[in-house]
Amino acid sequence: MTSIIRNSPSTGKQSPDVWGVYEKDTGSVQYLVADPSTKKAALIDVVQNFDPRSASSSYESAEEILQLAKDNGLTIEWVLDTHPHADHLMASSYLKEKTGAPNAIGEKTREIAELWAGYYNVQGLFKPEEDFDRLFEEGDTFNVGELDVQVWLSPGHTLGSITYIFGDAAFVHDTFMYPDSGTSRADFPGGSSKELWDSLQRILSLPDNTRLFVGHDYGKNGREVQWEATVAQHKESNVHLSGGVAENQYRKVRDERDETLALPDRMLHALQVNLRAGQLPPAENDGEQYFKIPANKF
Repeated sequence: MTSIIRNSPSTGKQSPDVWGVYEKDTGSVQYLVADPSTKKAALIDVVQNFDPRSASSSYESAEEILQLAKDNGLTIEWVLDTHPHADHLMASSYLKEKTGAPNAIGEKTREIAELWAGYYNVQGLFKPEEDFDRLFEEGDTFNVGELDVQVWLSPGHTLGSITYIFGDAAFVHDTFMYPDSGTSRADFPGGSSKELWDSLQRILSLPDNTRLFVGHDYGKNGREVQWEATVAQHKESNVHLSGGVAENQYRKVRDERDETLALPDRMLHALQVNLRAGQLPPAENDGEQYFKIPANKF
């Protein structure tokens, strides 16, 4: 593997060690988050590798991050996702099987499943309450080792996106991008620039030294790939939000930009997998698995 791996060490009590692992094919950042005192850890938004040309999947990225955990003497306690991703397949079920740790996502994934069951015409296929061990609600808390973790509902990119806050580290998925790239799109089914604005403002209410870890980066203008910046840095230099931008100004920029964006090349494959916690479609009577792709709907 040729992933970029970068560590952001703990800054004190209730501050995790964080490793970001960059998956270059989709520009996704996967996270290994650990309590330095107990060596207990969580995985966040790990990628199941996928080639849309051949519709073939594999688990090199998942194995790489599991090896990273092993090399650092960590025990995985949770397999977490922030939302049903549109740009990559998730590795949730695979990691649950490999580690024995429970897997989790936000409870509004149920609503996303209902929405996409209509697009795919597959009523009854998506059952998040069966495929995930925990469907987190707004305000839920849990622990990774001795670290207290808060769950915030952060809709806008999707209607069910959530943020995980581990002390001074917040995993903000597809809300923020790195400051020079602004924020994430809000035009997928169930998305909303209004809700995204509200989510962004709430995240910016965290202490200024909070480390925000984003879901994607694409090396804007040829710079080195980056995925970590503080709340203070976003307030000062985020190109969509700094300088006293008002909500209506932000939404105009966001909506106009979204109108120019194509669907991610993996999206129609990914949703039918991610709404099953990363499991491929069920085998048919010949023992093979097949993707179902809606034509002329997007």
